[in-house]
Amino acid sequence: MNVLVTGGGGFIGSHLVEDQLKKGRTVKALDLGFPFLNGTAEDAKLQKIVGDIRNQDLVGQSLAGIDLVFHLASAHLSLTIPEQEYWDINVQAAEQLARLSQIAGVKRFVHCSTVGVYGNMTQCPGDEESRYNPDLVYEKSKLAGEQAVLRASRESGYSVTIVRPVWVYGPRCPRTAKLFRAIRKGTFVMVGNGRTLRHCVYISDMVDGFDLCAASDAAIGRSFIIGDNSAVTVQELVDEIAAVMKASPPKFKIPAGIMAPACAIFEAGFKAIGKEPPLSQRSLKFFTNNTSFDISKAKTLLDFVPKVPLRDGLERTYEYLRQHGQLS
Repeated sequence: MNVLVTGGGGFIGSHLVEDQLKKGRTVKALDLGFPFLNGTAEDAKLQKIVGDIRNQDLVGQSLAGIDLVFHLASAHLSLTIPEQEYWDINVQAAEQLARLSQIAGVKRFVHCSTVGVYGNMTQCPGDEESRYNPDLVYEKSKLAGEQAVLRASRESGYSVTIVRPVWVYGPRCPRTAKLFRAIRKGTFVMVGNGRTLRHCVYISDMVDGFDLCAASDAAIGRSFIIGDNSAVTVQELVDEIAAVMKASPPKFKIPAGIMAPACAIFEAGFKAIGKEPPLSQRSLKFFTNNTSFDISKAKTLLDFVPKVPLRDGLERTYEYLRQHGQLS
């Protein structure tokens, strides 16, 4: 099988590329850069393509001979790019890729979205049918991107599946590494009471979820939330990380009502000088937004079973960070 992974240079994408290679598949990875794929640079079955997903000619060339597309590329964490780029990349380029994939004869198209499309879950656990309530441009554009890809699928009968990951953690994840370092150094500050629910999934389970979505006929035309068996509170998560590192659990807490206006001020100030802020409304959601989901649909239709419990995943992550000197 010949596979294209857009966003193949990122945290999740690079793990997916490596997994596809281990399965004996020939892989093209398309991204703006490949900081995490140095270990597979010499693999004869990997072709790294540096470029922008909005480049229609490049995308068309990349799709030649491809059987399966995993579309992970997106405008994601940056607050310095214009908002229009989120719509150009996450909506228009996604729909264009789906249509070009069908024209090129690609058999399956797996589109990566996010559980952020649901916003803050007021009734937990939610599921794929829960009400959409996105409030940031990233989440809004990802929902619109889903709808655009599914519209292209309905119009043509093309085989498309939508994947909505929960909070993915593990080796190579910059956000995970930042969280570990802050807890280790004693600089982590809890925002709110710590009782907000955070649904996690270890990277290898996430990759398994992608592959099952690509392989199952039952996945065609459907959306799936991929996560652990259940959520934990933010307090439980940070306490587990502290225990894995044998560090003191974080004790300091700041009311969310104080941090919300502070994040807005940081965003506005740093955006004016073209730099990413240390605090943002998006990072605040880690503490304030409930994300808790029932993954029965993925279990029933895909036979998806999370294999890595939270403690084991955190221990694997810690060992990686320790060995690579990323804890200081």
